[in-house]
Amino acid sequence: MNYLGIITGIGTFLIIGLLHPVVIKSEYYFGTKVWPLFLVSGIVFIGLSLFLAHIAASCVSAVMGFSLLWSIGELFEQEKRVEKGWFPSNPRKKDKK
Repeated sequence: MNYLGIITGIGTFLIIGLLHPVVIKSEYYFGTKVWPLFLVSGIVFIGLSLFLAHIAASCVSAVMGFSLLWSIGELFEQEKRVEKGWFPSNPRKKDKK
């Protein structure tokens, strides 16, 4: 039996579930100015996936990298959701951008 697909699927599910609140909290506390951190982290994970010998680890690393890149767009979308009042804004956050 080949479990690599199941492992990749579970890893993808957990990564998406982890990054959703990370994006929300990042926007709440720091605004959109943290997007370069998501960019660099995504590139690092994608690069790491090229060098990992284990196929499942390589796949999960690539999924993490591309999910971090996707999170950049979600960070800016989250800012719009806050402006619409769908999510609370941080009253202590001085710099909006």
